[in-house]
Amino acid sequence: MARFRRRSCSTFIGLVFVVPEALTKMIDIDSERVKNVEAALRQFPAPNYNIHAFYYTWYGNTQFDGKYIHWDHPLLPHWDSKVAAGYPRGRHSPPDDIGANFYPALGAYSSRDPSVIEAHMKQLRAGAIGVLAVSWYPPGMKDENGEPTDDIVPLILEVAHAYHVKVAFHIEPYKGRDETSMFNNVKYIIEKYGEHPAFYRHRTNTGKFLPLFYVYDSYLLNSEQWAKLLKHTKSSSIRDTPYDGIFIALLVEEKHKRDIVTAGFDGVYTYFATNGFSYGSTHRNWESIKTFCEDNNLLFIPSVGPGYIDTSIRPWNFQNTRNRINGKYYEMALSAALEAGADVISITSFNEWHEGTQIEMAIPKTSQTVYLDYLPHKPVVYLEVTRKWAAIFSNERDG
Repeated sequence: MARFRRRSCSTFIGLVFVVPEALTKMIDIDSERVKNVEAALRQFPAPNYNIHAFYYTWYGNTQFDGKYIHWDHPLLPHWDSKVAAGYPRGRHSPPDDIGANFYPALGAYSSRDPSVIEAHMKQLRAGAIGVLAVSWYPPGMKDENGEPTDDIVPLILEVAHAYHVKVAFHIEPYKGRDETSMFNNVKYIIEKYGEHPAFYRHRTNTGKFLPLFYVYDSYLLNSEQWAKLLKHTKSSSIRDTPYDGIFIALLVEEKHKRDIVTAGFDGVYTYFATNGFSYGSTHRNWESIKTFCEDNNLLFIPSVGPGYIDTSIRPWNFQNTRNRINGKYYEMALSAALEAGADVISITSFNEWHEGTQIEMAIPKTSQTVYLDYLPHKPVVYLEVTRKWAAIFSNERDG
């Protein structure tokens, strides 16, 4: 409780606020942190808000969560039992044995650790990344290997704001996702987080600034159901309400293009980091997808990745591995996105460690497992590559 002391003088009687010692220390620490953030920001390039990185908050450790979460990912069996019999089963055992082929420089961290979130914001800014797209499940819901994470969002927004980073939402295919629950959940996100200065809004062709939502596995719901939410002509539509937004569908197969138009989506993204894995993720298809988007007034947001390897959790899945080639694979993807005329570039991913698509800093490590690493380059190399191409992308758009 603060104490007051009355002080008199010849012309007035005033109140002097006496600050408790503990509070004084807190103020000193906070002001010191502000100075540190300001000093850090001077070292970074300006954030490019047309570069978005997919971000995962599902990691936990014993210090912050009482147990390891996601780092202990199980080994997933092949769907063919005969093939599955030839591969190991079980779970990983952190902190030395984790469900990833690379090892994070921050160790087997918790997504709830404020120091980790701050380190991530510094890395994002080092790469000139302006927007992180947070993998999101509604309150109380989770992916099959994790725990609910919506309660982490407020801290992410606060730290992101300090580093001038914006936060978008990557809505996962939660149980019961349909047009009605989507309306309710978008309403929840906008009412709870929409006033925060770090909440991302994208400028439309008409000059409006609307929230942008990535919708993962959007094809799981048919276009007629999506149209009830996304078409102006439907009575249940979210359009022209306070909860309107820019909704980006996942384009996997070529046949999804017509469904996306029929559904009323505002754009497409391709997510997968494996060139050739799907129609949408195949670089040579991006120019024709861009033409389709232009013809239908859609945003084209190709997803680029530094490589792909998920054999730490799917030990049988060698055919989808894409070697990083010391950064050349990533540069090839970024170049393809620019040449195709991307409106926004999305990065798969900042920290999806299970699938080896992360650009977060990784270090060499040997335990029971010999982890891959970024050598001969430094751990920061993929952030530096991102930074270089973010500048090229800005110049292309401005020119």
